[in-house]
Amino acid sequence: MYGSLDISVSGMIAQRTRMDTIAANLANANAVADANGNPNPYRRRIAIFEPGDPNATTSVGRDLGVHVAAIELDRGEFRKEWDPTHPMARKAGETDAGYVYYPNVDPVTENVNAIDAIRAYEANVAAAEATKTMAAQALRLLA
Repeated sequence: MYGSLDISVSGMIAQRTRMDTIAANLANANAVADANGNPNPYRRRIAIFEPGDPNATTSVGRDLGVHVAAIELDRGEFRKEWDPTHPMARKAGETDAGYVYYPNVDPVTENVNAIDAIRAYEANVAAAEATKTMAAQALRLLA
């Protein structure tokens, strides 16, 4: 029964990390420059899940649940808009002069992913609550 709770908790942790990644994507949806002010659009991040918990102390625990294996960069194309007056527009003589490159973040896709992550988190909470209720019932029967 304790393994069931671990599985639910690992799912909640993974979905929270996914939501943090989605929030960062939405926060940087219009970031066309890096921290130094150079033209370098933000690249969308994606949380990659893998089964198991590599930090578990037992071999059975390492096979249960899910974890975020990596946060990877989306290699999709940047959004390109014509705006020669923008300070980050490509200069004359450069490839695509007059264009501004925006991050490859689609707010609609990110919002759909956020709803999915929230629902998955809620499902893990419900599973944890059910596990807790079953454990309480079992203890009541033994008492």
